[in-house]
Amino acid sequence: MSQPALQAPIIRQLAPLSEKDQISAVVKAVVRTAEHWELTNAEAASLFDVPTATWSRMKSGSYKGTLDQDKVTRASLMIGLFKGLRLLFNGPLTYGWPKTKNSGPDYGGRTPVETMIAGGIPAMMRARQHIDTLRGGM
Repeated sequence: MSQPALQAPIIRQLAPLSEKDQISAVVKAVVRTAEHWELTNAEAASLFDVPTATWSRMKSGSYKGTLDQDKVTRASLMIGLFKGLRLLFNGPLTYGWPKTKNSGPDYGGRTPVETMIAGGIPAMMRARQHIDTLRGGM
């Protein structure tokens, strides 16, 4: 019996952020997520689609830019995936799943982080939906 194909989740149009306090909160959440997942600076920068120098400023708290729609979407997906993993797992996979090799059809033996970096927002959406489906929260 074949499994039904996963459909891309519907994500409402996210607006760019230009308010300093909102940007600071989002950047801090993304940085903490990357730290919990033990991402390298290169992995985190690639996943968030920023240059490594920009990621370093984000990490140090000295980022002064705005967040465009792409970055807000990536942040939403990363934070949602982080929350979903915390609800689904209790143990090493809570934070380790993103860097654990996965033999599932969406990953082909790669880690979810590698897959999300290579596939961008669509791959991030599939990973988020995968975890939401596993926990029964489509």
